[in-house]
Amino acid sequence: MAHRVDMLGTGNAFLPHGRHHSFALFDGAHIIDAPPTALAGLRRNGTDVSEIRTVFITHVHGDHVFGFPFLLLERKYISDRDGTKPLRVVGTPFVKERLTLLCQMAFPGSLDSMLEHVEWEMGDQGKTDDGWSWERFDVHHDDAVEPHGYRFEHTDGASFVHSGDSGPCETLYDAIERSGMAILEMGFPDWVPSTHHHKPSDVRALAERCSTPLAITHTYIDDTSTHPPVLSDALPEHPEHVVHLQDGYAMTWDSAAWIFHAPNSSNDA
Repeated sequence: MAHRVDMLGTGNAFLPHGRHHSFALFDGAHIIDAPPTALAGLRRNGTDVSEIRTVFITHVHGDHVFGFPFLLLERKYISDRDGTKPLRVVGTPFVKERLTLLCQMAFPGSLDSMLEHVEWEMGDQGKTDDGWSWERFDVHHDDAVEPHGYRFEHTDGASFVHSGDSGPCETLYDAIERSGMAILEMGFPDWVPSTHHHKPSDVRALAERCSTPLAITHTYIDDTSTHPPVLSDALPEHPEHVVHLQDGYAMTWDSAAWIFHAPNSSNDA
């Protein structure tokens, strides 16, 4: 099959105009994180929630996991009432603890059976049933949320990295340099004093260092809107192999490289 990564959301925690929270779906079966707008993003994409087989959790900040109870609730009452569809959650013991607590807080008693049905995968490496191998690695963010990135590689040679939330760090850059594409967060502008997120200057520095295509998500920049900017609607200047994503962007694997497709357009970006 032709591999496909769909960006169902590209915004940061503050939801810039025109963007859901950062959220990626690949090969129609695996999602990276479960943000508050996850169910809305899957609905907008026409994806059957019960077809999601794996949830990869990067860290437990609310804009990355608060949608998880709603995904379980939807499967229980709508798309998988018989409980026949498997669901695996990849994370750490801390992730299991926090997601369980979150479900108990959101819908007390209603999701206990669904949580028992979940297969929890806590190793640093593993495989999906459709040919993807994955590895989880530490990244530079708030240690209290156990931040990680993921590198995925298919048996046919396709590979990509998802940074989660991370400032510049060598573990992430090593994974990117070994991969065919990187989905990279850019959460703040340069003038914000934070090292826990990439900023435009960090993206430029990484782009000068490596030729791997960089797909920018978790952005603070508004998409097209008639409203005043939340923070900014000005796109920074990026090198040619950096693509500032919008909700609805897709990347497809053509057996040699990832091709970028802008939303509502047949033209490659």
